[in-house]
Amino acid sequence: MKRFLSLFLACLMVVAVALTMASCENEEPAGDGTGLPYGFEGTKELAAQGAVNGVAPEITGDVSKIKIGAILIGDANEGYTKAHIDGITQAAAQLGIQESQIVWKYSTPENEEVTTRGEQLIADGCNVVITNSYGHQTYTLELASKHPEVQFIAMTGDMAASSGLSNLSNAFTKVYESRYVAGVVAGMKLKELIDGGKLTDANYDGENVKIGYVGAFNFAEVMSGYTAFYLGVKSIVNNVVMDVHFTDSWYDFDKEKAAAASLVESGCVIISQHADSAGAPTAVEEAFNAGKTVYCVGYNVSMLDVAPNAALTSATNVWSAYYSYAFATAINGGKIATNWSAGYKEGAVKITELGSACAEGTQAKVDEVIAKLKSGELNVFDTSKFTVDGKTITWAYATDSDGDFAYDKNNVVADGYFHESYVQSAPAFNLKIDGIRWLNK
Repeated sequence: MKRFLSLFLACLMVVAVALTMASCENEEPAGDGTGLPYGFEGTKELAAQGAVNGVAPEITGDVSKIKIGAILIGDANEGYTKAHIDGITQAAAQLGIQESQIVWKYSTPENEEVTTRGEQLIADGCNVVITNSYGHQTYTLELASKHPEVQFIAMTGDMAASSGLSNLSNAFTKVYESRYVAGVVAGMKLKELIDGGKLTDANYDGENVKIGYVGAFNFAEVMSGYTAFYLGVKSIVNNVVMDVHFTDSWYDFDKEKAAAASLVESGCVIISQHADSAGAPTAVEEAFNAGKTVYCVGYNVSMLDVAPNAALTSATNVWSAYYSYAFATAINGGKIATNWSAGYKEGAVKITELGSACAEGTQAKVDEVIAKLKSGELNVFDTSKFTVDGKTITWAYATDSDGDFAYDKNNVVADGYFHESYVQSAPAFNLKIDGIRWLNK
């Protein structure tokens, strides 16, 4: 989950992975007779309330009455936060909210500074306060408890429902969908390289082609994303293995560059990332220019500026889809959804422009896959497409009911797939599937 830098939590997440994997061997819990297991009361009906394809909901209230405070983990120089800044400003423009009605608090650490800055925003008249980092969430909850007249949004969080506070909301996009599509883009390039005889023995592990991934932490958000990417690649080229190198940081250019360089040196042909700097694409571009056959897929923003020859695309969020919904709801005097999650169907995720290195036919394939995601014909975590320890999973929990960072409630496997971001907006897929290897955990 986003931005929680505690080593203790990282250790507990490893335990959570083990517990969830162990659940694959247990008896499947009984369903409710509808084809879905018990407990599916989360985001399904709420996501439909969001702005669709960037079209803002109808405004019935007084736009001049809203004042927005944004507490951000970074600034415009960091891709993840830049995407939020863009989403907030675009939504504001759609709704007629003036720049003077938005107060920014940049580079806010995950500590008591959140409380300090939150109180400053409230004193300044802000009646909607946003935090964009998981590590901000506990302080956001305290603020929400103290100020029931203010609506708080803890992006990527998971405490809103359990808190019982009507003025606290969580939101996250179904970015795993755009990661899957980005994987399809990478798979198309990989197939082109294989068919053209461009790979060497160094690019293979037995019969499998090697690809790599630079991940921040072994948390569900990262695992959900890298698994989606891997499955997207495998939908085009099945014989592929992926090595994941964790940096234990959401933003560290040097670590990300070094991790990517190591993966390239080991023979990986495609490098993707769930980390927020341009370190990995920079390393891939340098390797490409030195004669290596290697390409990259980024995150949050297009990486064509830093890797014009090697970048294929980036998976990203369209945060304006959420913010236009949330701001319009607040203006109209409504209740912002406790949990909100949306994907391609609602215009909340996308991939950036395709690089010139992409394989012929990539755009047509991307359009086909997106159409299937929108219609529901394709589900990213189709359980027939992956195994855990050689077995097909039949159920997996996706809610932590007691705060120990191990999922212990709400089976989310039904109808042949894992329903990600369903009982809560935050990602919950933490299965370590076959074909994905951790290098340094």
